[in-house]
Amino acid sequence: MRVVFMGTPDFAVATLQAIYNSSHKVVGVVTMPDKPAGRGLKMQSSEVKKYAVEQEIPVLQPEKLKDPEFIEALKKWDADLFVVVAFRMLPYEVYAIPAKGAFNVHASLLPQYRGAAPIHWAIMNGETKTGITTFFLNNKIDCGDIILQKELDILSNETTGELYNRLKILGAEAAIETLSLIEKADFSRQAQNCTDESSIKLAPKIHKEDTIINWNLPAKDIVNKIRGLSPYPGAATFLTKNDGKTVSLKIFEAAVTLEKSEKIAGKMDTDERTFLNISSKDCKISIHNLQMEGKNRLNIASFLQGNKLLNYTIKT
Repeated sequence: MRVVFMGTPDFAVATLQAIYNSSHKVVGVVTMPDKPAGRGLKMQSSEVKKYAVEQEIPVLQPEKLKDPEFIEALKKWDADLFVVVAFRMLPYEVYAIPAKGAFNVHASLLPQYRGAAPIHWAIMNGETKTGITTFFLNNKIDCGDIILQKELDILSNETTGELYNRLKILGAEAAIETLSLIEKADFSRQAQNCTDESSIKLAPKIHKEDTIINWNLPAKDIVNKIRGLSPYPGAATFLTKNDGKTVSLKIFEAAVTLEKSEKIAGKMDTDERTFLNISSKDCKISIHNLQMEGKNRLNIASFLQGNKLLNYTIKT
């Protein structure tokens, strides 16, 4: 089949590569416009565009998805279907173009964790299972009819970064299988219930306030949050120095200890050389990897060599 691929980040590249190397033909790629990034604000292409250019696949980068010129160019590719991974919400004028439809590859077991950050929120919420869903696009975010689902266990200490790497491979496998099902017309459509909000957990974009640690919560919930926000954007807390200055501290790896907390949540316990424990609602949390504002990310021993935490208290 003739396929148009739409996506932007590294997560989407695995699926694009799998389709490119399959029996199907990628006739074009749609991705976000280049944008300035880094200290020099040099124009940067998306990871999907970089791969497409390497393979000499035609690329479109529309500012507006309803732009008549973009839609006309899209139609000229004469695709049988569109495959979408980690892209923008498509308007009807776009997803209705191909005869065989347009499907999305989403990193959760829908209808759970609809939204922009399904991997982050699944780990933050302490889930033990997740997966990949392929579904036909409609006019609601992540609410189209399901074609295929593949389940995956979340490992006990797994971070978002680690799970991301496993899910992008599973997503590529699911996309290839879905293409085969559509080509053979050998599938059934499973309608989603997107109206029962009481039983559905959502996965909205992560905002700064979502990253702040509440040390009054149970230790397990805090560690899940740290895992879910690692490596990006990082779970944050704030330290107040003796002189009143406040700095942020990001924590990337931590573990629940068997040691019961002292009465003050957020109280730090350290030998200033090898360990840092922080009290939660119930147990102390052992901090393994962290980053002081304006400095490099370090393991705890290296961090303590350059930072005297006895001069700080955690702001709660």
